[in-house]
Amino acid sequence: MKLTIDTDSRTLEVDDGTSVDSLPLYSPEAFSALSRAWVTTGWAMKYPYTFSWLGRPVIQLPEDMITVQEVIYRVKPDVIIETGVAHGGSLVFSASLCRAIGRGRVIGVDIEIRPHNRIAIEAHELFDLIELVEGSSVAPEIVADVAGRVAPGDTVLVILDSNHSYAHVLAELEAYAPMVTSGSYIVATDGVMQWLADVPRGEAGWDTDNPTEAARDFLAEHPEFVLEDPPPFVFNESELTERITHWPGSYLRRL
Repeated sequence: MKLTIDTDSRTLEVDDGTSVDSLPLYSPEAFSALSRAWVTTGWAMKYPYTFSWLGRPVIQLPEDMITVQEVIYRVKPDVIIETGVAHGGSLVFSASLCRAIGRGRVIGVDIEIRPHNRIAIEAHELFDLIELVEGSSVAPEIVADVAGRVAPGDTVLVILDSNHSYAHVLAELEAYAPMVTSGSYIVATDGVMQWLADVPRGEAGWDTDNPTEAARDFLAEHPEFVLEDPPPFVFNESELTERITHWPGSYLRRL
């Protein structure tokens, strides 16, 4: 893909190797093409590693945080299950939303919670809203442990952000989807991998070995879920219909 920006003529030329399109530079179509290039370049430069939330590294694209915030506010879950803990920033982010809403708690699952991260998370002001479960997110005993922490009648939302391989995400979807309540979501994050197979730090094969492919195949076998990606804009005074995201094809809503 070759992009040529001409600010004098206000055009963006897009050459995909088979055809060349000239787009108005200040148009939704140009914004989409430039955003894709910005997302892949930013990923290669580890842009998401520059952010924190209330003192903990969050390792998320801020645009995705704003989007999932709207989803959490609309669903108002009693329990947010997150696979993948890392430094704990996403757990703290979700817990802060629960505190603001006045409802909910967060269960974080990771195959390894490093001691320094556990200490920092447990010392955080919002730890009273966080529960940590250490072990493989797809191990039957861990899935059972998490399910046992959900009370009857709880509204549950699940965010999958651990091992992003196709096989692991599909296994997580099968394991945690039964916990998701009607009208809520299971989110298979980081489908951006499908765009990164030929990007520095990317890996060959990611074009098919990624969470978006897992979510697509899961949906084919589970008609009780629908793809709602991204969830509807709450407010939109622009001409844009697409968000900048690392999570394409990720939001699966239970009917």
